[in-house]
Amino acid sequence: MKTIGLLGGMSWESTLSYYRLLNEGVKARLGGFHSARICLVSVDFAEIEAFQRDGDWQRAGQALATAARQVEAGGAQALVIATNTMHRVADDIEAAIGIPLLHIADATGEALDNDGVRRVGLLGTRFTMEQAFYRQRLEERFGIEVVVPDEAERVSLHEIIFDELVQGEINPASRARFVSIIDTLAARGVEGVILGCTEIAMLVEQQHTAMPLYDTTALHVEAALAFALGDG
Repeated sequence: MKTIGLLGGMSWESTLSYYRLLNEGVKARLGGFHSARICLVSVDFAEIEAFQRDGDWQRAGQALATAARQVEAGGAQALVIATNTMHRVADDIEAAIGIPLLHIADATGEALDNDGVRRVGLLGTRFTMEQAFYRQRLEERFGIEVVVPDEAERVSLHEIIFDELVQGEINPASRARFVSIIDTLAARGVEGVILGCTEIAMLVEQQHTAMPLYDTTALHVEAALAFALGDG
């Protein structure tokens, strides 16, 4: 079993999900007392969130590149960045390390491609929905058209993520808001919806909508497990 490098803390709520899913995945595959080999560095999200808010992606990239080198020095054989938004600086992080970076958008794109989805909705932070780094990777590498909610909906989703989910707060009214936006995307002809923030799956699950959901946290974990156990 290879050692998975996990760059977490953005937020720690979703990093918990990564840690749990990685260990559950190894146990399901290997049984017995097996658990995942993980090297984790968890950053202080307050620092990263300030860089996000100020649009200082250069300093954000530098901070996460430093943390990624710590992960590699700890013995990791591949790196997983446990957040969608901070893949905004994935190129900076990848350039700073000598181990493979398992990109969250690639794991998602492969699942969409395997299911034949050509037009998909994307939910996440405003950074993920509005900037090109995530949508463009799906469009260029997988030929998938990405549709985002309108501006008012994007603002609403962003506020729920930062004001509630990263604080561990689960609000049924916010779940209803997400489902309403998913319904609107369905009316716009999408064939599936990406839960493009690693906290969203804490709030919205497949049981809440008929629209096929693509949980990026779970898909990213599956890619890491395939790497670690050699079944990818």
